[in-house]
Amino acid sequence: MSNNVHRPTFIGIHARDPSTRVLYMSSGCRQAMGFTPSYIVSKRAHDFIADPYQDDYSTIYESKGDEEDTEADEANAYVMYMNIKTAEGGPVLHRITTFKCDNCVIVIAMAFPELPYQNRHELEVQMLDGAMKRMNVTRDKEAERANTSNHQRAAARWRNRSETTYGQRVPLYYAQSRQVKVAFVLENPEATEVQAMEGVRRQNGPLVVFVTGSVGRLIDADTSDLMHFPFLKLVAPEDLLRVSKFFEKLTDTPDVLFESFSLLQRPHVIEGDIVIADEQNTRVVVECLGANVQDGVALLLRKLRSEAPPTMDEMGNYLRPKVHEVDEDGGYMTLSEMISDDPETSDAPEWSRML
Repeated sequence: MSNNVHRPTFIGIHARDPSTRVLYMSSGCRQAMGFTPSYIVSKRAHDFIADPYQDDYSTIYESKGDEEDTEADEANAYVMYMNIKTAEGGPVLHRITTFKCDNCVIVIAMAFPELPYQNRHELEVQMLDGAMKRMNVTRDKEAERANTSNHQRAAARWRNRSETTYGQRVPLYYAQSRQVKVAFVLENPEATEVQAMEGVRRQNGPLVVFVTGSVGRLIDADTSDLMHFPFLKLVAPEDLLRVSKFFEKLTDTPDVLFESFSLLQRPHVIEGDIVIADEQNTRVVVECLGANVQDGVALLLRKLRSEAPPTMDEMGNYLRPKVHEVDEDGGYMTLSEMISDDPETSDAPEWSRML
């Protein structure tokens, strides 16, 4: 078990826009920051950053408008270190891992209250996937501001020139189709009794306590259907064991893990609704980033594809497709392996390219 398991940890979710309005906060913030969740929710997340770059924080998650930046914008996970304000008034260093969804950002925070305060003048960020870039957001924003006046003067010169003389304008960039991404927050599986249901190929597992509205573009369910619904009932039966093992691994470490599995496209979440048999239910294959803290689990699911249900053998067991025929103990990469405690020497793998 990681030596960091007993550090103060919490999960937060804020809007993916300059307001960074907090949408959800787990109870672990009491121990880490001294604030109650109700005090933090609806406030601006960047107001709790004790470093001078707080106004630049939201720019990490901005969509890029230039074609050359599209690869950089594919990143879904980031890690950074920053000082966070506490109720006592003094800042505390936190390791912040974030998952970027369509309209929100999941924050998994771990506090280091024993470390002496050091003023972190610059925001350094490591992408954990996508373009795998190490960014200095503070320096990038300073350079951007310094070049703004030069760009404005250049634009003015071009506006004064004839379009017929210099040809047609450069076409606008048209983004590629966006992948569906959904953020879930679940109860901590360690605090949830997992029991097999009599005569049913299902298990009661951690309940959903937060899910983004984009879930409706992933499976046939909406946020109101899924609140306080067992997450494992969304999982295809052939992958229940895989996901259960994934949750077990999450409870043993505060680090980020990843796994691929299938969801049912039409799960039975509403009593009285038409039940689609598992054998006829389309599978939605997702890739999942997960992190566990003391009072919850954060998941970021990214859709890879939809596929037909797997076939069954004579005994009624599902035959797993080749994409799942991998070492059951493989496919995991801890945050300790992804990054070091020194952001200057950090490195990280990318998500698999199973597209």
